[in-house]
Amino acid sequence: MSMQQSYHALSRLFDYPRQREEVESCYDALATYLRRSGIESRARLFGEMLGNSTLSELQEDYVARFDFNPAAAPYLGHHLYGDNQKKGGYMIQVKQEYGRYGFEAPVDELPDHLAVVLAFLAHLARRGEDEVRREFIGKLVLPAINKLLGTSEQRDTSPWLTLVEAAELLCSADCREEATC
Repeated sequence: MSMQQSYHALSRLFDYPRQREEVESCYDALATYLRRSGIESRARLFGEMLGNSTLSELQEDYVARFDFNPAAAPYLGHHLYGDNQKKGGYMIQVKQEYGRYGFEAPVDELPDHLAVVLAFLAHLARRGEDEVRREFIGKLVLPAINKLLGTSEQRDTSPWLTLVEAAELLCSADCREEATC
């Protein structure tokens, strides 16, 4: 499994769960990559929840975690800027990067949704745009993920949080390969 595949799998895990088999496959791919890379992660807690939940329970928990909890919303601009004009500038910058590197973001999701951002990182990895990817992570991804984790850790024990932690670990490990983040 490659860095690109791990970003893709993690991206899919932040989408609303529609098929249990896909969630299981993406979790297994991510867990395998983390283990093989020597990255210690609490994502196994998500795996345990996955093993003990039906698809409808996963969907219910996803909505409770991400849709009804503003502190845990997977929108990176929200965590960096709240609801002010600076968030708009962040969104424009993210969309410009997508366009510059030929990435077509889904039209049914905001560009700063963690699933979309991780899909873009997978796209950059597939294209071999390592320096660009690491710069994007350092400037636009890690600061927001760290804020999201900072606001969530004290109040949230959801296994979904371990996926946010895994995103931070994966991005940080990616940046350690080159000192650009």
